[in-house]
Amino acid sequence: MDETPKSSLLSLEPSRPIPTAPERPQPIFLRELPKHNEEFRHTLAHMLLPVEVLVQFGVDPITLRDKEGRVMVHTAHSEDGMVWAMRLLNNLDPRDPLMEIELGDTPFNRVAVNWVAMNDPRAPRFDIDRMPDGSSTLRGTAQRNIQAEIAAKEAGLAPGQVRKGLRHFGRLQEDLEQVFAAMHHYEFDVEPLFYHAAILFERYGFRYSRGELFMRRIHEGFQPGGELRARLDGSSPFRMPEQADSIRGRSWAIHDGILEEPWDGVKMYKRLGEHAGVNTAPDIPW
Repeated sequence: MDETPKSSLLSLEPSRPIPTAPERPQPIFLRELPKHNEEFRHTLAHMLLPVEVLVQFGVDPITLRDKEGRVMVHTAHSEDGMVWAMRLLNNLDPRDPLMEIELGDTPFNRVAVNWVAMNDPRAPRFDIDRMPDGSSTLRGTAQRNIQAEIAAKEAGLAPGQVRKGLRHFGRLQEDLEQVFAAMHHYEFDVEPLFYHAAILFERYGFRYSRGELFMRRIHEGFQPGGELRARLDGSSPFRMPEQADSIRGRSWAIHDGILEEPWDGVKMYKRLGEHAGVNTAPDIPW
């Protein structure tokens, strides 16, 4: 007797397209998310949460709760609805989330990734984000806790990092693309706060809308005989000669003001499913 099942997806007739596939999709903006049902908003947030990270740190990948039943994922909208943020908390060190993402609508009818951070709560923390009196440094962009930055640099971190990361940026970038696809955006913007962040985005396929020539001039300046390499004179822990030959070292020097002009105006974007192939610092290791 033939026990082979008689039904399968391949035998369904007639074949039909997905009924929800939009013929002319209209982009969904962050300010419009509250108009959509809670399940849709929950699904978008869930798409950004790496299951392996959730499980590793004791967060149920379905309910997003810890073993004591506490919700470990928090989201928030700004009052005008233009900014949406999500934080994945942890029970090892509540000072920093495991993951932090902030997205924002732009004045040009686009959506930008304003901030992305992933922190390993098991790693040492460096207070580069606060002064000894507790005031904020805005990740070192408004004022600097020099001693904390020296310690972070010596520990192998880059500017803006309070801890070692979780090494999941590539996966997160793919998840972001899925979210933007679900929101009907073919591309999204980023504005890197540091030199090393721009290089990281490059290596994951982003391209420049502004600042590519600036980045190439920086690379030339760190080459033998370049003016930036000459300024790495050992006058501070952030200006050691060997820093010319690593992305992280260059970023610390730029953070220390070696450009003698503001780090400003670098803007990038990512097209879904495309790698731009831009490389403004060829053959320079991290």
